[in-house]
Amino acid sequence: MPSFPTGFLWGSATAAHQVEGGNHNNDWWDWEHDPASPAVESSGDAIDHLHRYDADFALLASSGQNAHRLSLEWSRIEPAPGEFSRAALDHYARVLDSLAAHGLTAFVTLYHFTLPRWFAARGGWLADDALEIFGRYVEHVTTALGDRMPYVCTINEPQIVALGCYLNGEFPPGHQDVGEAIACNATLGQAHRTAVEAIRAASGTPKIGTCLHLPYIEPLRPGDDADEGAAGMARAVMVDHHIDDLRAGGDVGDWVGLQYYTRTRMDASGGGLDTAPPPEGAETTLMGWEVHPAGFGVMLRRIAETGLPVVVTENGIATADDAQRVRYLDSHLTELERAMADGVDIRGYLYWSSFDNFEWARGYAPTFGLVGVDRADGYRREPRRSAQLFGEVARSGDLTALHDAVATQDASAAPSTTGSTR
Repeated sequence: MPSFPTGFLWGSATAAHQVEGGNHNNDWWDWEHDPASPAVESSGDAIDHLHRYDADFALLASSGQNAHRLSLEWSRIEPAPGEFSRAALDHYARVLDSLAAHGLTAFVTLYHFTLPRWFAARGGWLADDALEIFGRYVEHVTTALGDRMPYVCTINEPQIVALGCYLNGEFPPGHQDVGEAIACNATLGQAHRTAVEAIRAASGTPKIGTCLHLPYIEPLRPGDDADEGAAGMARAVMVDHHIDDLRAGGDVGDWVGLQYYTRTRMDASGGGLDTAPPPEGAETTLMGWEVHPAGFGVMLRRIAETGLPVVVTENGIATADDAQRVRYLDSHLTELERAMADGVDIRGYLYWSSFDNFEWARGYAPTFGLVGVDRADGYRREPRRSAQLFGEVARSGDLTALHDAVATQDASAAPSTTGSTR
């Protein structure tokens, strides 16, 4: 009997800069080409999704998926302040029409890490008029495309933007200033509300949500005052601030997105807010992250405290071993199933990512995709076994296909006892 209800949204996700290619008018393009930045390579043509989107959507739909999350590239739509490109908006209209034609419910992210060059130059999210600029962009986009966007994601991972841009310096502009990071984090919370207001005033009736990156944060040494304090501080900024803001009232949208990847353990022994490496022997990913499905269950229940329906807008693994990806899907979707059985109102699950793509400063080495891409062979798409199994789950509404696949993998990996003297 299916564990998941009819109408549950099953899909995967992309972001424009990571898949389109040629987004040369944004701050990330400049960052990738700056020898002083930590970026290991340029996004270049990415996976040429800009031209191959229709075939890509057909591939995802044929696997069994019924939803897809993508982002709009702000720098294409507004290449100069207040100057909006009709051609870019027409392109995204065709993209959204293609999604609908293939039976994929669209989740459209309005801001996913990249800023137009001109906005970055005036201070980006720290500019005095940042909210006004973002609101203008959102209203213009929604006026043009709102009737094609059933779901809108306003901000992608506000906490990670604040962390990467203004604390650890991995994202442009590469600052390392606690005060700027806190200010950016707060502004992006406000930006969600600004976007909600702009969307409500424009065309269509999209269901609106923000996408929060919520790691499971623990002290390295439970009971240690310093580690407990560091974990509490990190939790306050990364998790509590945004959950509390959504609970505070007013129009905060119609749903909330959870993005979960790993557990973070805080180590205060050095006098700061440092993170400890994964425990010795723990399963890890190509990103160096610990695989920790139990934390996913915890954060599903925490984000439900907002009182909003939940959609998992990102959850996935970078691995060169697709059997590991299958295990990851099985363990994390089992946590999803348990949370729903406990009454958490979850409406959909979107795996990150649809395709291997440009993973920001890490370049193309981390492979998250359900579909591999051979960039040296004409960007050839290579659907993986995990894509097939995920599609079977989407079609059936239960996890049997994944459970059976993991059991088969485990049996194959078990050491043979043939010839044993025991």
